Amino acid sequence: MDYQQFLSSKAQLGTMDGFEPKYIPWFLFDFQKALVEWNTRKGKSATFADCGLGKTPMQLVWAANVMLHTNKPVLIVAPLAVSSQTVKEGQKFDIEVNRSTDGKAKGITITNYERLHYFNPNDFAGVVCDESSILKNFDGATKAAVTEFMRRVPYRLLCTATAAPNDYIELGTSSEALGELGYTDMLTRFFTNSEGTVKTRNGKFSNRDSWVFKGHAEQAFWRWVCSWARAVRRPSDLGFDNGKFTLTPLIERETVVKAKNPRADMLFDVTAIGLQEEREVRRRTIMERCEVASQLVKHDKPAVVWCHLNDEGDALVRMIPDSLQISGSDPDEVKEERFEAFRTGQLRVLVIKPKIGAFGLNWQHCAHVVYFASHSYEQYYQAVRRCWRFGQTQPVTVDVVRCDSEDRMVANLKRKSEAADRMFTDLVKYMNESLQINRSQYEKKTVEVPSWL
Repeated sequence: MDYQQFLSSKAQLGTMDGFEPKYIPWFLFDFQKALVEWNTRKGKSATFADCGLGKTPMQLVWAANVMLHTNKPVLIVAPLAVSSQTVKEGQKFDIEVNRSTDGKAKGITITNYERLHYFNPNDFAGVVCDESSILKNFDGATKAAVTEFMRRVPYRLLCTATAAPNDYIELGTSSEALGELGYTDMLTRFFTNSEGTVKTRNGKFSNRDSWVFKGHAEQAFWRWVCSWARAVRRPSDLGFDNGKFTLTPLIERETVVKAKNPRADMLFDVTAIGLQEEREVRRRTIMERCEVASQLVKHDKPAVVWCHLNDEGDALVRMIPDSLQISGSDPDEVKEERFEAFRTGQLRVLVIKPKIGAFGLNWQHCAHVVYFASHSYEQYYQAVRRCWRFGQTQPVTVDVVRCDSEDRMVANLKRKSEAADRMFTDLVKYMNESLQINRSQYEKKTVEVPSWL
């Protein structure tokens, strides 16, 4: 390695391990073409594009280019309900997508995360992780299996709207899957632990809140992220005209429910402190909150009600006559049938948990969301963005239902929302700065080497 190569290795600009795209179809918007071209040339990359910006056609075109270049299949891994939606999107754009659950590979193949173990990575030249932020919701074994599968495939693409909401550390999961810095390597390079670098018994670093940027590392960190990822909330983030990509108004309302009966050891309810008290009050107010939710959707238009407990879902279905629930215990065929019924308007009200259906689905036909409060900003964001997304033509109303002792939960959700907005803003800012850096400028300059070297 000469001195110029040494400097380049420290520039945090990454390398281009892909190839020139051969297929850039007419149906892509200008900003989508720019992203596909960069992803293809990069070879192993991530696209963090907000809901409704067309991640599906972009990843299909990327997969088609990998197939043309290698003459080998490409695998798309997606949440269950998103698989059938992607097949339909492919038909719309005249790109054949073959669904498989038994490990057979044919052209552009799609399967759900739970079926990945049936597939052999050696059969594929490329792999796409659709809604890749969902990886953090899986157990350690599943996440490790997905990461290991991707490592054995030459070309890789991650697609998601929420890369790491309010949590910089989660970007390490994406980096590791792409073959960039590993999770712990990222931490030690860019962050310092104010409580000491102590590991837990399972090998993970403890207390993620104690990790903060090193004094010199914040700009270098974002430049490094931008070397393998592109982030876009609207086309203008990449320098293009927003055109039709504008959002309709969002109306957020909060309904505070008072518990009919206080805790057994209290004369009246007080703010719940800690997860144990929050779980207790949530279970104690199931009927009160479900009654409010059932009244909120007492109209003739489509609505989706997001709950977190099986008892909540069962109560809601009993109270809302024209509703059906999708639960974790339902067979995959039943889940897909009900997703399709809601998407096509045959089912008016869908009752579901965020961890089952909050990722990747397009419900622009629906403009009313009811959400039972929780601590998870990502679940709230994804639940709302199933309906409030580019392509929606109506104002979207979001009704958040909570009990009066959940003040801390709502404050925490607001804090996480502000942190997520700051993170994405920083990512877009540093991405645009990085795009202005022309690597060739550095390579063309004559480097003066100190005499002592």
